[in-house]
Amino acid sequence: MSLRWLDSHCHLDAPEFDPDRTAVIQNAQSHGVAWCVMPAVQAKDFLSLQKLAQEFHQPYALGIHPLYVPQAQEKDLDFLAQCIEGALEKDAQGLRADTRLVALGEIGLDFFVPALCEPAMREKQEFFYHAQLKLAHKFKLPVILHVRKSADELLKGLRRYVVQGGIAHAFNGSFQQAQTFIEMGFALGFGGALTFDRALQLRRLATELPLSALVLETDAPDIPPHWLYKTQAERKSELGLAVQARNEPSELPRIGAVLAQLRGLSVSDIAAVTLANAQRVLPQLHTFEHP
Repeated sequence: MSLRWLDSHCHLDAPEFDPDRTAVIQNAQSHGVAWCVMPAVQAKDFLSLQKLAQEFHQPYALGIHPLYVPQAQEKDLDFLAQCIEGALEKDAQGLRADTRLVALGEIGLDFFVPALCEPAMREKQEFFYHAQLKLAHKFKLPVILHVRKSADELLKGLRRYVVQGGIAHAFNGSFQQAQTFIEMGFALGFGGALTFDRALQLRRLATELPLSALVLETDAPDIPPHWLYKTQAERKSELGLAVQARNEPSELPRIGAVLAQLRGLSVSDIAAVTLANAQRVLPQLHTFEHP
């Protein structure tokens, strides 16, 4: 039986994929990546993301990303609630209107970008994060979390507003923080950053944390693995075009092979376990069939 992979975090609606989105998805599926969870980043993309999920039969999440909080408005939260409510609405047979919605996300806090750390913007980030946790609690949805220098503050919010678990995307915190997320029903997302030899702490986390807590992701078109990554010098030398290589969901099996090597397991074991882990923390994934 061929391996089936799940990319637990992939922005297929990003403009980088506009020229060849269908080919990118087909290429991913030809590499065994059956599904890509597509998190939204801003309210104006919700409807187009839902249409994309329907067209390609892919799972998706709705939410307002912390990097998009500066331009977000409170009415966006009302629209988010409206879209989720519409997707969860059941017909006379008790079937959901849109079975492809698997989580609320991508939400969270980003304390890496200096402008987002200014007091007013930090306060606005926390307002949108807490408001979206309330919605996740109300609609009984897991969440997909953006974690960048913000793990402790995210955990404080999760203690205040209990949700159905989810995924801490691109996790790079401490062991203690990881264990706390796991205890709260979260899996931890690992992707292209894991493939760099110098990522010692990240590799140690991926090796020593329980395998049952790990899911794989690309965050495509971002966070390219080392074989795609271009240094600043390389980018400048290419006709002056300072453009990073585009990551794609088809890279997931090779990322999975790196995790398999680090843990001394077979690639097939990693594919099966990380898929099962994602299905556990995002239960709606169980409704998807092989494309």
